[in-house]
Amino acid sequence: MSAQLLDGTAIGRAMREDLRPQAAALAARGRRPGLGVLLVGDDPASAVYVRSKTQACEELGLHHETTLLPATATTAEVLAVVERYNAQDEIHGVLVQTPLPAQVDSERVLRSVDPAKDVDGFHPENVGLLVQKRPRFVACTPAGIMEMLRRSGIAVAGKRAVVIGRSDIVGKPMALLLLHADATVTMCHSRTRDLAAVAREADILVAAIGRAGLVRAEHVKPGAVVVDVGMNRVTTAEEARDLLEPARQEVFARKGTALVGDVHFPSVRAVASAITPVPGGVGPLTIAQLMANTVAAASAR
Repeated sequence: MSAQLLDGTAIGRAMREDLRPQAAALAARGRRPGLGVLLVGDDPASAVYVRSKTQACEELGLHHETTLLPATATTAEVLAVVERYNAQDEIHGVLVQTPLPAQVDSERVLRSVDPAKDVDGFHPENVGLLVQKRPRFVACTPAGIMEMLRRSGIAVAGKRAVVIGRSDIVGKPMALLLLHADATVTMCHSRTRDLAAVAREADILVAAIGRAGLVRAEHVKPGAVVVDVGMNRVTTAEEARDLLEPARQEVFARKGTALVGDVHFPSVRAVASAITPVPGGVGPLTIAQLMANTVAAASAR
């Protein structure tokens, strides 16, 4: 068996296209959706993410502003930008790119975002609404994954779901969304005993723990749907031989680097019924969902 590839690039593109009429209608009524982005420091990965998000805004005709602060920025300087975005009528969504530098109080910054503009879904008020099954804004990666499952015809109700990883950004909201969709959910983490045995119970397995190739064939029940949220960089030939399929090993030999997920793709693809690739799986869904949240925020205001 070779798993169906869940093409996040194509699904994300379809999600964005579905938003285009709504965004245009809002703009025609003088309420063009707007996203304010704050990037602190010069982390290359964060800069790439921000560019992808602003490019998506451009494609949909959304207004966007990006504020860049140096890596030495203080909490007060970061808060000042957030408060400015909170007060701007043309900004409907506020995105603080994480991680923030160590000297910045990240929790305080995320709490300072207006909950009605919290398109990342990180504010405690929005997290609480999600817990109560009254969501306003949901973290973009888990929400995008649920939309991918829906558009791919993968039923969730009555299924056993296992989420590996308990972060506030992915693991916890992912578990809640699956629970609200009537799955029976188990959350796993670094202290879970016999992880492979627990993971093998899953009809839907979501890997979001941040360790390259952790989930292997022995973790996966035959026929399971596997969603790989991980994004890890391979830089050694040894890692490449272990984690990459032959075609990608050839690319690695030329470039000296490659992106892989938390799932050992070569072995798991032979066991699962469907799987997300890395890259081209979950990443585009996250950006599409951010656009959806921004349009929803503009509509609500």
